Amino acid sequence: MRIKTLVAAMAAVASLAPIAAQAQSSSENPWMVRVRAVDLLWSNGQSGSVVQGANVKAKDQVIPELDISYFFTKNIAAELVLTYPQTIQIDAGGDKLGTIKALPPSLLLQYHFTDFGAFKPYVGAGVNYTIFSSRNNLGNGAYSVDNSSFGAVGQVGMDYMFDKNWGLNVDLKYATMSTNVTTTATGANGGKLTLNPWMPAVGVTYKF
Repeated sequence: MRIKTLVAAMAAVASLAPIAAQAQSSSENPWMVRVRAVDLLWSNGQSGSVVQGANVKAKDQVIPELDISYFFTKNIAAELVLTYPQTIQIDAGGDKLGTIKALPPSLLLQYHFTDFGAFKPYVGAGVNYTIFSSRNNLGNGAYSVDNSSFGAVGQVGMDYMFDKNWGLNVDLKYATMSTNVTTTATGANGGKLTLNPWMPAVGVTYKF
C-alpha cells in the first residue's frame, strides 16, 4: 500500500507534464538538477523496552544526493530527491550494534520565489518512502528493523544563480521516518526508533 501511494503521487506529478509544456516559455528549459552534500542529523526518538533501555540510536553522517526538478511554471516545480542505498550505523549505549541500509527517495512540490534577482528562495512539501535493507545485521543478527518507512517531508532552501545555468544551492529538509526494532528469534517488538532526520545540505545547481 505504501509503495502504491508513492507511485500514485509520482504518476500524478507526471500527468501534469503536458500542462507544464504549455506553461513554460518556449525560450526556457523546465529542467534543473542539483548535486548536494547532505548532513543526516537523526532525531533518534525512542520508545519500547529494547530501544529505550539499550539507548539505540542511528549515527549522523554525510551522504551525497542528486535532485531532479521540473518546472511547470516559473514558480511551481516538482523535485525528485535521489541517492543510492546508504549504510547507516546503529549504536546501542554508545557502542556499534550493527548497520542497515536505507534508500530514501522523496518527491516534493515546490514554490519558487522569483522577485529577488539572482537570489531564488523556495519552499516545498511532499512524501518520503525509505526502503530498509540488510535489516538483520544488528547485534549479530539478534535484531532486525522494518522493511520500509513512509512519511512526510518539508523543505526550505535557496539557489543563488551566478548565470542563467549555474548556481549555488543551500537546502534544509525534515522528514518523518521511523522503524520498529524486532527480536529476530521470537519476533517480539522491542520498540520504535523514530529517526525523523533534519537534512541541511549545500550543493551545485544546473539549470538547463
